[in-house]
Amino acid sequence: NEIAQSEAANGKTFAKYWMHNAFLNIDHKKMSKSAGNFFTVREIAEKYDLQVLRFFMLSAHYRSPLNFSEELMESAKNGLERIRTCAERLKGLQAQAMGADAPSEEPATPAGMTDQEREALSKSEEFVKKFESAMDDDANTADAVSAVFELVRFINTNTTEGSSAAYLDGLSQKLYALCDVLGILLDTEEEILDSEIEALIEERQAARKEKDFARADEIRNRLQEKGILLEDTREGVKWKRA
Repeated sequence: NEIAQSEAANGKTFAKYWMHNAFLNIDHKKMSKSAGNFFTVREIAEKYDLQVLRFFMLSAHYRSPLNFSEELMESAKNGLERIRTCAERLKGLQAQAMGADAPSEEPATPAGMTDQEREALSKSEEFVKKFESAMDDDANTADAVSAVFELVRFINTNTTEGSSAAYLDGLSQKLYALCDVLGILLDTEEEILDSEIEALIEERQAARKEKDFARADEIRNRLQEKGILLEDTREGVKWKRA
């Protein structure tokens, strides 16, 4: 039914693989409306980044029942933050090594690496193989996440401010590639503050008075990209987060 409805509505292939996960328990009890321990994704999103929920779901094999609790969600939040902190640290080291604000998108090459770095980069490949082996084992995401943590530990231990750009780039590409398979986003935009929104709205209003509609539209689009929706009313401009 899911396939029939989705493909009829969108005219596209629904999915190449279909897996049904085991039951989700709440504090070791089956989730149900009658028991009053029922949560929707929207309700969870009010308290946690949905990336945290994704990471939490990945922490167990999809065939195994998963227990939802505040403690486990906090643990997932800390685990995800640990991986993101590693990625952010790598970015900083790359910026120093390359004299740029962002890491290179070009594949890493041995050029510029020390013999020790080449050996370390080669050794890091074992974590990639562990990850692939776990995913080949009936999508064992729990073991795959463990492999990611091992890579994070390796990166934190084997990189310094003196590391070469090529070496750092090679490690970064491995970390991003594995996280991409799991749908873990390492680069997150900083949330725009209310004061910044108000300042941009004032700038947009000033641009409209000066008939600089291009600038006004640019500000509206910028806010929209940040998840801020504007509504022009008789009482003035109102905004809300999408």
